[in-house]
Amino acid sequence: MAVRGEVFSARSWLFAPGDSEKKMEKAAAGPADIVLIDLEDAVADSEKPTARTMVLDFLKSQQSGHERLWVRVNPLDGPHTLADLVAVMPGRPGGIMLPKACGRPDVERLDHYLSALEAANGIEQGATKVIVLATETAAAMFTTGDYAGAPRVVALTWGAEDLAASIGASENYTPDGAYSFTFELARSLCLLGAAAAGVAPIDTIQGDFRDLDGLRKRAEMVRRSGYRGMLAIHPAQVDVINEAFAPNADELAAAQEIVDLFAANPGVGAIGYKGGMLDRPYLARAQQLLKLARR
Repeated sequence: MAVRGEVFSARSWLFAPGDSEKKMEKAAAGPADIVLIDLEDAVADSEKPTARTMVLDFLKSQQSGHERLWVRVNPLDGPHTLADLVAVMPGRPGGIMLPKACGRPDVERLDHYLSALEAANGIEQGATKVIVLATETAAAMFTTGDYAGAPRVVALTWGAEDLAASIGASENYTPDGAYSFTFELARSLCLLGAAAAGVAPIDTIQGDFRDLDGLRKRAEMVRRSGYRGMLAIHPAQVDVINEAFAPNADELAAAQEIVDLFAANPGVGAIGYKGGMLDRPYLARAQQLLKLARR
């Protein structure tokens, strides 16, 4: 079942390890738009069975807000994915993060699993949403444009660390702290893939959770580029991300001024504005900003 209509809106996506009841509770009680309970990287293989039980117990203990409680399962090329899903779906998570996806066939396979488990647990068909980690392997970089109409997908995000391991890179940053070319390419392909699919692009984590000033600058930069949210690894990052992905008063005032200007001059293709010219793409961008703020 394809997800259609409004682009899914969530600014902050906070990871919480699935083997820590305390951290899951803290994340759920905080201001993150989405809590990503992690059964993949945060949990050792030997602890995954215990973590699955803990995640299910946690989900069942929550009386409300399940739409913001998502689970990152293990990748489909390993032995754990189906066991993860069977364990957590009775808890009715709002969505699933699919790591190391290699393209649309992986999403379609996940959709089959979820459809069966929704039916088995009395969950409305198609209710469980999906965010795809779309660039964690070299092969996946070539399929970022394949997700238009993919079942359940409401967002794409990207990963730099697993991609570095996939291609044999010992470092993914330049000396000035920016991502090197291949990883900026991954960020761009994720953004373009999400736009082509009509889903939300979500930027990857910032590993240094103490550098909140750097996080703010980066979040504001990627929002201006078109991203609509960001992954977080620590609760301290959430408020910064939420604020950065909410347009400020000056931006909203400028956007409203452009919308009002075109509304007062219907039928024009371009119009003078503060010594320059605005055409229809400027109007579209202003309208998108106002729409984002309302959501």
